[in-house]
Amino acid sequence: MDISERIDPQIRERLEHYRQLLGPDGLSGITDIPERRRRQAELTAQRAGPAIPDDVDVRDLSIADGAQPQGEPVLLRVYRPRTTTRPAPCVYYIHGGGMVAGSVAGDHAKIARLAQATGCVVVAVEYRLAPENPYPAALDDCYAGLAGIAGRHRRLGIDPGRIALYGTSAGGCLAAAVALLARDRGGPAIAHQMLVSPMLDDLSSTPSATVNTGFGGWSREANIQSWQAWLGQDFGTDRISPYAAPARARDLAGLPPAYIDVGDLDLLRDEAVDFARRLSWAGVPVELHVYPGGIHGGDSLAPDAELSVRIRGYRRDALRRALHGQPH
Repeated sequence: MDISERIDPQIRERLEHYRQLLGPDGLSGITDIPERRRRQAELTAQRAGPAIPDDVDVRDLSIADGAQPQGEPVLLRVYRPRTTTRPAPCVYYIHGGGMVAGSVAGDHAKIARLAQATGCVVVAVEYRLAPENPYPAALDDCYAGLAGIAGRHRRLGIDPGRIALYGTSAGGCLAAAVALLARDRGGPAIAHQMLVSPMLDDLSSTPSATVNTGFGGWSREANIQSWQAWLGQDFGTDRISPYAAPARARDLAGLPPAYIDVGDLDLLRDEAVDFARRLSWAGVPVELHVYPGGIHGGDSLAPDAELSVRIRGYRRDALRRALHGQPH
C-alpha cells in the first residue's frame, strides 16, 4: 500500500492542498533555508483557525541574563488567562521548525488557545535559529528563558513548583535537552515535560525515518538538513552532545514525568517511542500516544481534522492533570 493512503483522510486532503501550492515534495522540498522560512511564514498566515481568545492577556518580556553574546536579551511572550489566580501553573512553550525556522509569532494563536484551554500561564521563548546560530545557541536561549521566569516567578505570578516544558518537533528536542540540562545543573525545577513529535535522533536512520517520507510532509532529507544546520561541523561525528541530540543521552534517570505523542506515519515515530521506552526503563513516569494516520505536523496542517482535535484534547488533559492535579 502507498503510505499516503494510510494518512488520516482529513489531514491528507489538507496535505494535497499544500502540495498543489508548493509542488509534490511540499515545504520539505525547499532546500534553501531562507526561502523555507519565508514560505512557512506565508502558509502559517494563510491557515484558518479559531479566533484568538480575547480573555488571554499577552505581554512581552526580555530576559537579559547573559545567554546571548554582547548581553542580548532572550525574548519571551507571556500569555495569562484572565481567570487564573496567582500563583498559577506555567507551561514553558518551545516552538518547532526544524531548528531553522518557526517563531513565537507564527504560533501566537495556538499558544493563546493553549493558555485558555489549560488555565495555565504560557511563556513562549524566541530562540536563535540555525545555521546562523548552531548548537548550543538555541539551547542556551531556552535554558536562560526558563531560569529567568523561575527567578521572576513572584513578579510573573507563577508557581515555580508547577512549571512544565512543552516542545513540538525541534522544540521537543530543545525541551528534552532543557530537562537534561536542568537536572544536571540542579534546576530550575520542572514538574512535567510534553514532547510532541520530538526531533531527538541526529542519525535519522530508524525504519520510520526511512519509510515515512516522500509524501509531501516532513521528509528525511529536510530532517537531515536541519540536523546539519543545528550541529554544524560536528554533524556525522561522535562529538555530538546529548544536550544537542537527546537520543544520545545514556542516563535518563531523574528527569520529570513525560507525555510523548507521535503519529504512526511520522518519520520521527521510532525515536519518540524509543525515548519513551528508555525514560520508562529509567524509572520516569511516561504517557505515550501513537496515533494511526498521523504525520509529522499533521495537527498544525489540518487543525480542524477530527484526529487533530482529539490529539489536542489529550495533550490539554495531560497538562491539567500534571499541573492542576485533575482533569477539567
